[in-house]
Amino acid sequence: MKVLVFGSLNIDLIFSVDHIVRPGETISSSALEKSAGGKGANQAASLAKAGMDVYMAGKIGGDGKFLLELLESYGVHTDHVAQYEGATGQALIQLDKNRQNAIVLFSGGNALITDDEVNHTLSQFGPGDIVVLQNEINCTAEVMREAKKRGLKIYLNPSPYNEGITKLPLDLADAFFVNEIEGAAMADLPQGTPFPVILESLVKKFPHAEIILTAGKDGAFYGFDTIREKGDIIDLPVADTTAAGDTFTGYFIAARARSLSVREALAFACKAASIAVSRRGAMASIPFAGEMFD
Repeated sequence: MKVLVFGSLNIDLIFSVDHIVRPGETISSSALEKSAGGKGANQAASLAKAGMDVYMAGKIGGDGKFLLELLESYGVHTDHVAQYEGATGQALIQLDKNRQNAIVLFSGGNALITDDEVNHTLSQFGPGDIVVLQNEINCTAEVMREAKKRGLKIYLNPSPYNEGITKLPLDLADAFFVNEIEGAAMADLPQGTPFPVILESLVKKFPHAEIILTAGKDGAFYGFDTIREKGDIIDLPVADTTAAGDTFTGYFIAARARSLSVREALAFACKAASIAVSRRGAMASIPFAGEMFD
């Protein structure tokens, strides 16, 4: 079994500031950190650290080659990441002394993937393989349609959630990974709706798909057909929640691919996410499989 993550690769530029800059104001930054990001890249790293055979597909500029080197160091195959003359996706992040942030995004290559690149990549995969998708590239609908034709399982994390999600062929997805905000929006429910209500609404709306609902400190919920399960987090000090959802997604998929039960997979993924939030950073915070048994 091969896992293809077709998604975003970003360069994160994090400026540490006293306060978020105001209109017309110029301020100094006390620190600047350049790191790897993008939900696609984070999920590929999580799957690889969990021990899966992972392939990354997407698009970067020449400024993003260090992203490939980092992913490769975790064991991710990057031959399907196209390169072009423009810029890699960027996130300019202001992080103030209270850990509040303001973010400016530039899609770069994430928004310029062609149908030919989609078809060429998916021609290398077939029945029994998995494709993992988010909502940070331009060709998600085409990937879903082509993947289904080729017999791949489709796991969709509709994040960030926007109106474009409703235009995707959601009936093709085999599983949805959502948090409470995304789940409520997909279920047409108000924010703040209790997690079990969101879960039941999504199971009813998408009876063909597994629903995995992450709930922060409340762990995670699972629903499919008549099956209902819940996983709990490990209580660890929280340092950075950036990669929590991506870590959970990768570890849950890896656990199920190894035939662990839903309950076992939830516990495994919740533990991995708990470890990740106790550390700073995105990819760097994701534990390796060996750490899960310490």
